[in-house]
Amino acid sequence: MLEALGIEHAYGGRAVLSVDALELERGTVTAVVGPNGSGKSTLLRILSFVERPRAGAILLEGGLVVGRRERLAARRRVTMVEQHPYLFPGDVRHNLLYALALHGVRGAVAAQRADAALERLQVAHLAQRPARDLSAGETQRVAIARALSLEPSVLLLDEPAGIIDRAATAQLYRVLDEERARGATLCFASHQLEDAYRWSDRLVALAEGRVSRVTPENLFRADVPGGSGAKTVRVGPLHVQVVTEKAGPATIAIPADEIVVSREPLHSSARNEFPGRVTRIGDDGRGGITLMVDVGVELAARITPRALDELGIGLGTEVVLAVKAMAVRVF
Repeated sequence: MLEALGIEHAYGGRAVLSVDALELERGTVTAVVGPNGSGKSTLLRILSFVERPRAGAILLEGGLVVGRRERLAARRRVTMVEQHPYLFPGDVRHNLLYALALHGVRGAVAAQRADAALERLQVAHLAQRPARDLSAGETQRVAIARALSLEPSVLLLDEPAGIIDRAATAQLYRVLDEERARGATLCFASHQLEDAYRWSDRLVALAEGRVSRVTPENLFRADVPGGSGAKTVRVGPLHVQVVTEKAGPATIAIPADEIVVSREPLHSSARNEFPGRVTRIGDDGRGGITLMVDVGVELAARITPRALDELGIGLGTEVVLAVKAMAVRVF
């Protein structure tokens, strides 16, 4: 449906995005995750034709979108809601009606779409409220309702649940499920990994503007010493054994699925063992359990529900995390 090829982008000469290929398929939900500064917002702005990349191409339904007229036509089908959205002066309902008018939808049809979208996001009671008097969370939900009223083919959302409560978040993602069911293509950027796993069909992790091979729970910046083969890298208070040819500033990734969790130190070939305490236990949305463990820094580890029961792990349980040096990624 929407495809990015060979995307390169920079601000002030500083490279911020380098994506070889990314496709958002029709009727799917893609979550883009990664730490602050990883390029998530820039990627969404390029996919929504708000920004032009320095290099590369965006295709919509297989057609290359290049010229001004093509970009304007594409923006009628691809809608983005920014992390801090702008609402027009006037009341909330006017915001939706005005956006619809800009897309050529007026009269009774526009009124019906606006009212239905506000109802779906559970903000109909705000319809007559001045838009500039809303809280940040209310503004976010109204902006999403405005986007939904346009019935876009592709909907892009930057941190849609970052400042709304859990009940509103659950309702939002139920609405996105409904949009997927009608055939819309959706993509959202999020810091909330549990939401990303639970509500998306596909998860794309960004690190330093590039698509990462691992999910971003355990990504750290570190200086890698010179030489080749096995090395020790300082990650906060941890000394992490890695095997890499890379030297200098790098991103260290410890895949959550590669971490072995035990109640006692293991006699194994794993070169990294970190004792710690479980601080959070959550459903990863894919039938597994994500443990957050304080080992001096917070690490995520993924285990099965059966392993959780067999190990007798609860909040505050002391555990040992083990991971092989070869499993630690350096890029």
